[in-house]
Amino acid sequence: MCLTGVDYFSTLGYQPGIAFLAAGILSPLATLVLVLVTLLVALPVYRQVAARSPNGQGSIVMLEQLLPRWKGKTFVLCLLGFALTDFVITITLSAADATAHILENPYVPKAFDHPVGITLLLLSALGAVFLKGFREAVWIALLFVSTYLVLNGIVLVVGLYEVYLHPESFLNWRNTVFASYSSPWMMLGVSFILFPRLALGLSGFETGVAVMPLVRGDFGDTSLDPVGRIRNTQKLLLTAGLIMSVFLIGSSFITTLLIPAEAFAEGHEANGRALAYLAHKYLGDKFGTLYDLSSIFILWFAGASAMAGLLNLVPRYLPPYGMAPEWAKARRPLVIVFVMITFAITLLFQADVDAQGGAYATGVLFLMSSAAVAVTMANWRTPLGRIYLLMTLVFVYTTIANMVERPEGIKIASFFIAAIVLTSLLSRIIRATELRIHTVELSENAQKMIEEISDQGVRIIAHRPDKRTPEEYDKKERQAREDHSLDSGEPIIFLEVSQGDASEFRDSLIVKGMNVGRHRVLRCKSPAIPNAIAALLLHLRDTTGKIPHAYFGWTEGNPITYVLKYLALGEGDTAPVTREVLRRRVANPLERPRIHVG
Repeated sequence: MCLTGVDYFSTLGYQPGIAFLAAGILSPLATLVLVLVTLLVALPVYRQVAARSPNGQGSIVMLEQLLPRWKGKTFVLCLLGFALTDFVITITLSAADATAHILENPYVPKAFDHPVGITLLLLSALGAVFLKGFREAVWIALLFVSTYLVLNGIVLVVGLYEVYLHPESFLNWRNTVFASYSSPWMMLGVSFILFPRLALGLSGFETGVAVMPLVRGDFGDTSLDPVGRIRNTQKLLLTAGLIMSVFLIGSSFITTLLIPAEAFAEGHEANGRALAYLAHKYLGDKFGTLYDLSSIFILWFAGASAMAGLLNLVPRYLPPYGMAPEWAKARRPLVIVFVMITFAITLLFQADVDAQGGAYATGVLFLMSSAAVAVTMANWRTPLGRIYLLMTLVFVYTTIANMVERPEGIKIASFFIAAIVLTSLLSRIIRATELRIHTVELSENAQKMIEEISDQGVRIIAHRPDKRTPEEYDKKERQAREDHSLDSGEPIIFLEVSQGDASEFRDSLIVKGMNVGRHRVLRCKSPAIPNAIAALLLHLRDTTGKIPHAYFGWTEGNPITYVLKYLALGEGDTAPVTREVLRRRVANPLERPRIHVG
């Protein structure tokens, strides 16, 4: 829960200030709406996400499974764009708010009043830690989060006590609210309209699901059915949601009543650090400094957890899709890339916490909307399907309202999406002629066929089947022997590769052996037909100790069309692509399987 809280609870550092700037005197009521959405919408959705992705993959893998082939891959790429927005802005926003806590501390000299420079230093330190090597430590998260919650609890209790000692603050607020709005229903209606601006308070549920592999389950749990882990993760989400709800309502209430409105403005003492302002005001600068240090540490650690999330997310999806170079699996190059991106975002927003709020909320809300969509699709045929649809509509409304109100978020997300899609397509094109088959497995009958002819050489006839009758294979054999000048005594084996899911990049190849009349036939299925043939030829070379020969016919048609067809569908002009895959895989031409075209 503390690993989740590093991201979730750290928003208390800036959430009350953002809430007041967004909703003004209605901030406590708008926060109440936010809490209701948290407990009645977000929590049920993510309990379902935890149940359906118990290994911590979250809603992205659910949608990947529910949407097949390229449709699912394309959607995942878009979601990765919003996920990058979420994680990157988490890093920059947390660093910017940590800077605000540093600069507003009375013990810090005014000479350090350079928020952009200090934020860049914090980001550099974060990058340096990950370049050296970083392991998420539960006890560090426990120390930071527990200390931070205790200090916030003290500030909350003291703030409520101040309201109790000065009841006129509550009366003045109540009178101002009723003077501005004619009825409680209007207050709630306006609060519901305003609450999307407070959506940062919903962050943390994705992290809660991501830490599932660390959650202890029952003794009888299995990898396919970890009932105990799912149950305990659902408890984790409920506990974190309840704790955060109490702090959100309480902090919004005391900051609205006890802090002058002008103090929330940009450049003033409470901007981005409302609770720290109250800590210094009512508990003294020493306690306030302790609170600032705790906020700085947890905000920095929130950035570290977001960086760890990025380093887990990108290698998990893009390289296996063939949509990133292999070096993207390495930590250090990715750290450098992400740190450079955070530098650019910080310079773009000038380390302004409020300015980055909209972009952060866009990433968070779109991911939560996608989770709601995935849960609705998974439960559509159940009695709960319509209820989850209503929850999805709440998230969709919140997301759209936030995008309209603060379009900078969708602009940044669109940049990430466009960058991911373009680089993914380019990488997929560049890597298309990799072998892409990591294992080849022959059935017992297929292995027997190879052993029967291996002494006389392995000759493979590539065949696109039609009716698969003995007469069809007789005709194909006569044509192949004539085209390639094969003697009647030279044994041959037909190879038929059927088209699999072309959106997959890597796969295993399972080859089965069939007898059709007097003919030997190998059959298999693969996302990319030329790559499968090349992998099988290399496997036969290594197992028989002889160079196999594969025979093809020329494909009629425009070669450019076939290249595009191969990139999109995994098939095309098979012979030259098979030869190119072998050329890239085997440096020595004398060791390559032979490709014959006639």
